[in-house]
Amino acid sequence: MQPIYARLRERARQIVAGFPPPDFYRDHQQAATYSRHYLKNDPILIKLHQFVSDNLVNNFGHGLEHAIKVTEDAGAIMYIEGQAAGYSQVKLERRMSIVQCAGLLHDIKRKQKDHAKLGAEHAGKILKNYPLKSEEIEDICRAIQNHEAFRESIDIESTEGILVSDCLYDADKFRWGPDNFTHTLWDMISVHNPPLDKFMARYPKGMAGLEKIKTTFRSQTGKKFGPQFIDLGLAIGRKLHDVILSEFSEHLI
Repeated sequence: MQPIYARLRERARQIVAGFPPPDFYRDHQQAATYSRHYLKNDPILIKLHQFVSDNLVNNFGHGLEHAIKVTEDAGAIMYIEGQAAGYSQVKLERRMSIVQCAGLLHDIKRKQKDHAKLGAEHAGKILKNYPLKSEEIEDICRAIQNHEAFRESIDIESTEGILVSDCLYDADKFRWGPDNFTHTLWDMISVHNPPLDKFMARYPKGMAGLEKIKTTFRSQTGKKFGPQFIDLGLAIGRKLHDVILSEFSEHLI
C-alpha cells in the first residue's frame, strides 16, 4: 500500500471511531454475545473455523476477519428471529449452528468468478464430513449461493431455509457500513494502488453503491437495523471525502 493510503486509512479509522456503533449491537447485546459464545464452543463450528482459518484466502478484505464478523452477526440475527418465531432452545441453537456454518464458508471461493455458486458447491463437499443432515447442508449451500447483492436469488422451499439465507445476507451487508472504511476499502486499494485522483474519480460510484444496498435487507431484523449500518457508512464516507480534499489536496492532480 502506498504511504498516502496508509495515512488515509488511519484518518478513516479515526473518523469511524468518532461515530457511535450501530444500534444493533446495543439493542441486541445479548444476542451478539450469545452468538460469539456459541461460535467458540460448538464442536462443529470449532472444527469448521479451523478449516476456514487454514484455507480461506483474503480477497479484497473478504478474509477470515470478515468471515468471523459475518458469522457472529448472522448467528445473532438468527437468535433474534428464531426467538420471535417461537423456536425451542434446542432448535434455536441448531439453526444458529447452521447459519454460522454458512457464515464461515460463504466466501470460501471469493477469488473466483461466480464465487457464490462455486462456494456453495464447494461447501457441500466440505460439509459431507460433518455431523449434519442433508437438508441442513442444503440450507447452508443455498444461503451461500444467495448471499451476493443485486443478483437474482435461487428459490428456497422451506421457511427455515429462507431464514438461514436471509440472516447470512443481512450479516454480510452489515459490513457495507463502518467496516467498509476500517478494512474493506483499504484491502482493495492495497491490491490496485490507484493514483489518488483516480480513486477520487470513482468515489461517487462507490457511495452510490452503498446507497443502493439500503433497500435490499431481507430479515425483519436486517430491515430494521441494516439501513443504519449503511447510513453510518455513508456519513463516514462523506466525511472522509472532505478530509481528502482538505488535507490531501496536494496529492490530487
